[in-house]
Amino acid sequence: MAFYECVYIARQDISSSQVDTLTEQFSTIITENGGTVGKTEYWGLRNMAYRVKKNRKGHYVLLNLDAPSAAVQEMERVMRLNDDVLRTLTIKVDALEEEPSAVMQNRGSRDERGGRGGRGGRDDRGGDRGGRGGSRPPREGGDRAPREATAS
Repeated sequence: MAFYECVYIARQDISSSQVDTLTEQFSTIITENGGTVGKTEYWGLRNMAYRVKKNRKGHYVLLNLDAPSAAVQEMERVMRLNDDVLRTLTIKVDALEEEPSAVMQNRGSRDERGGRGGRGGRDDRGGDRGGRGGSRPPREGGDRAPREATAS
C-alpha cells in the first residue's frame, strides 16, 4: 500500500459536526477498501484566496492515508459527488508525518507570542513606525524644500 495526504475544503455554511461526519464517511470508505487513516486534522474555518462556488471561507481537513490506490480513487469519487465538498487535493508521499502539520504548528506558535501590545501609531520608544501614519517632525525651513530658481 502507498501513503497519501488528502486535504479537502468543505462549504462554509455547514457546521463543524457535519464536517466531522464527512470525515468519518471518507475514513469509512478507506477502511472498507483495505486502508487505514493515520491522522486527521481539522484546520478550522479559514478564508480562501478567492471565491469557490460563491464561498469565501471553507472548513479545511487533512487526512493521512495508508491505502491502496483503488480505495483512494473511491474516496475521491465520493468527494466529487458530495455537494458540501468544494475542493480536494490528494498527493502520494514517501512517508506519513506523525507530528502535527505545518498549519497546526503555526497556530500554536501564534498563541505563544502573546499580545500585540500598544496599537497606537508609535512604537514602544515613542518614535514613528515608518510611513504608517502618525505625525512626522517638520523639515528644517518649513514643510517644503525650497525650489531652485530657473533661468528664463
